[in-house]
Amino acid sequence: MSEKGICKFTASNHAVQLELIGRVRGLDSAESYFNNLSDQDKTEKTYGALLSCYARACLTEKSLSHMQKMKEMGLPMSSVNYNNIMSLYININEYEKVPDVLAEMKENGISPDNLSYSICINSYAARSDINGMEKVLQEMEGQPQIFMDWNTCAMVANFYIKAGLNEKALAYLKKSEEKLGKNNGHGYNHLITSYASLGNKTEVLRLWELKKVVCKRYINIDYTIMLGSLVKLGELEEAEKLFEEWESSTSSYDFRVPNTLLIGYCQNGLVDKAQEMLEDKIKKGKSPIPNSWGIVAAGYVNKSEMEKALECMKMAFELRAGSEGWRPNPKVITSLLGWLSDKGQVEEVEDFVGSLKTVIPMDREMYHALIKANVREGKEVDELLESMKADKIDEDEETEKILSLKEVKAE
Repeated sequence: MSEKGICKFTASNHAVQLELIGRVRGLDSAESYFNNLSDQDKTEKTYGALLSCYARACLTEKSLSHMQKMKEMGLPMSSVNYNNIMSLYININEYEKVPDVLAEMKENGISPDNLSYSICINSYAARSDINGMEKVLQEMEGQPQIFMDWNTCAMVANFYIKAGLNEKALAYLKKSEEKLGKNNGHGYNHLITSYASLGNKTEVLRLWELKKVVCKRYINIDYTIMLGSLVKLGELEEAEKLFEEWESSTSSYDFRVPNTLLIGYCQNGLVDKAQEMLEDKIKKGKSPIPNSWGIVAAGYVNKSEMEKALECMKMAFELRAGSEGWRPNPKVITSLLGWLSDKGQVEEVEDFVGSLKTVIPMDREMYHALIKANVREGKEVDELLESMKADKIDEDEETEKILSLKEVKAE
């Protein structure tokens, strides 16, 4: 816009541009853009935008020194600048410093906004300081210019849930619902999840029906969240009915929706039923994602049915090509590698590790499984040890323990 002369950039325009550059091209590009601005354009807006970039990158020293420079220059400060510093402390887990920033903000005559209070509430909750959180809540609710939105109320409710203060949680969930705007599907999903955490089936079902009226249409994520809530409540029959409703109404078959029911079956020990459901969908022409089989594999591992778990993981590996971001469950992989190294034939271990390394890099655990299987069958492992070394994986006590089996076997 600037280069084509569509408009002359103001300091505010530069601030927006600087923030976008920081997000897309990185901090060095943002600093370069700032340094090349004219003195006239280096205002509290652009200084503030650069502060935001520093804080988002969790650069504490740069953020604080930049903030101090802004103060020394006498630039007008705003709640946004202080919010950036408070968010920085949240992101680096220095929660105890957040209230001090809020106090400094007020001492300097700058009124906290909704976000300021929300960040501070979050800091107290992260330290399980319910009394501190409630003092900030009381102050916030006493400010006529502050509007506590549904999200803040829901956040407070979730903190109460974690603290086991269910009555207080219910009160804030009610407040949150009162503040929900029309068509706020995300808000209803949040409340449904919270009530499920409280084990309140009545409220979960009430909000689902209310959402149908208010929001008019549902998308896949809505069904996923509701199914997950019913699974958490142990209401598998209700979940099955809802899943059938989704299947009959959708034109976009997203396997993340049935995956939620698969998880429910596996958590309740119904792993065979989960596999039958998955195979039935495949017969009907549906294409699962690797994680679908991964979920069932995890279920079988939990039941110590390792042969079945291995077959399911093989199915998952066959689907990996279309799911580049997929990573198998580490606990499942650890269990299968341990089982294979103890009982599997070398060829089986090699096949499994060969498939596994197409989705994750070779690691010590994979090498140990291969070495142990070879040692069990009396085969040489020098090449494996060399490959392990080439991959910069040092031998450790576990490696030595496995290699000592070779000597025992020889005896």
